[in-house]
Amino acid sequence: MTHVVVVGAGYAGVMAANRLAAVGQSDVRVTVVNPRPEFVERIRLHEHAAGGASAVQERRGLLHRDVRLRVATVDEIAARSVRLDDGAALDFDYLLYAVGSTAAQGPPGAEYACSIADLAGADSLRGQLPRLSAGARVVVIGGGLTGIETAAEIAYRYPSLVVELVSQSVAGWLPESSRASIEGKLAKAGVRLRTGVRVTGIRPDGVVTDTGLLPSDCTVWAGSFGVPDLALRSGLPVAADGRLRTDDTLVCVDHGRIVGVGDAVAPPRHVGEHLRMSCQAAIPMGAHGADTVLALIRGERPEPLSLGLAGQAISLGRRDGFIQATHRDDSARGFVLSGRVAAVVKERVCRFTVASMRFSRAYRWLPGPTPTVPEPNSIAVR
Repeated sequence: MTHVVVVGAGYAGVMAANRLAAVGQSDVRVTVVNPRPEFVERIRLHEHAAGGASAVQERRGLLHRDVRLRVATVDEIAARSVRLDDGAALDFDYLLYAVGSTAAQGPPGAEYACSIADLAGADSLRGQLPRLSAGARVVVIGGGLTGIETAAEIAYRYPSLVVELVSQSVAGWLPESSRASIEGKLAKAGVRLRTGVRVTGIRPDGVVTDTGLLPSDCTVWAGSFGVPDLALRSGLPVAADGRLRTDDTLVCVDHGRIVGVGDAVAPPRHVGEHLRMSCQAAIPMGAHGADTVLALIRGERPEPLSLGLAGQAISLGRRDGFIQATHRDDSARGFVLSGRVAAVVKERVCRFTVASMRFSRAYRWLPGPTPTVPEPNSIAVR
């Protein structure tokens, strides 16, 4: 019996575990280790935080019936086993590293803000917002997808509150016409934009910026993402940002029995430079990682990762949205969708995301852009 341990049960981990169980041989046993029994639908955390649809789902019906779930936290990864926070150890033949991402370290005083990157922060915000009086100020820090969606959702659910979005720019990676459209939609939704502003600290009564103090009754941190330090603590090879380094098949560069998938993995640039932390990349990476493990079990050479992206979908409340079509390398194309149609498409994307993990065996994804010159990497099984 070959034992595969999957560390993490987010989008990448669930897809990988389900595909292993659905496609694998009868002599492959799969155990998922995750700190909580429920599945957190992170792409709905902004809805959850604003008092809308819950981002928490029961894993029953989501995980394959043959996958065993162990509710625990992995403290350390050794050569052929993992040590859990309860002192127990799990041996593995192969390990799928799918620990996902977390909120990056915020500015000084970040403890006074609700982080929207995890369920604890979203739960805290969900409890705070209904207690605010009319006219209270909610300041959202961050002009990325998370900040945009969170600010719009709060303004939609709580029109009596003053919602402000503070950032150097809003959707700064998109073409100018797309940025202008999104900014206009945020303003129409009632979100006040403060761009060109750098946040230097957070206080209980406001946000410290390079232009002065911005009063706030409730502050939301929606900055960049970081990754858990499990790989670093375990002595595995990591990139400068702490992500596990892999070859182009997603096998760890110096541990041939560990395969990395999702946000916490840094594959070579020629296959992964265009991939951003997102469920759009995590789910196909999870599927490919499962296929890589199965190839290793069979004694075959795994296929290199080839993963293309299709677009970026942004919800702006429940009745408006914006979708930027992209080339497979995630660069913007000229086609966009906007308004209610975009809101409907975004909702269907969210629903398909969950459905794709249930039907893991049939899941397929877009091939990636033409790769650049590969970087040298080596694998050593130990």
